[in-house]
Amino acid sequence: MDNVAKISEVPNFGKKVVSISGREILLVNVKGTIYAFENECPHQGSPMSAAVVKDGYISCPRHGYRFSLTDGHCAEHPEFILATFSVQLNGDDILVDL
Repeated sequence: MDNVAKISEVPNFGKKVVSISGREILLVNVKGTIYAFENECPHQGSPMSAAVVKDGYISCPRHGYRFSLTDGHCAEHPEFILATFSVQLNGDDILVDL
């Protein structure tokens, strides 16, 4: 697992883009739970860093595709899955497993 950021760098309901092994990963903090996603929508490649997070979903800013925060699945368009990554917290450190 890679140490990618501090929890204090990702405010509640905030986002932060980090680079791991040349890949852009989007961190999202929802009430202290940190999620990690590929920072590119699987539909047409829009940056997810501009996405809206609401009601257990992250929505692509371009076409509104809603992806589950827990597994990246899109109920409306099941052929598109946003890549998710395992996250662990160690004190204030955020660890992500690619």
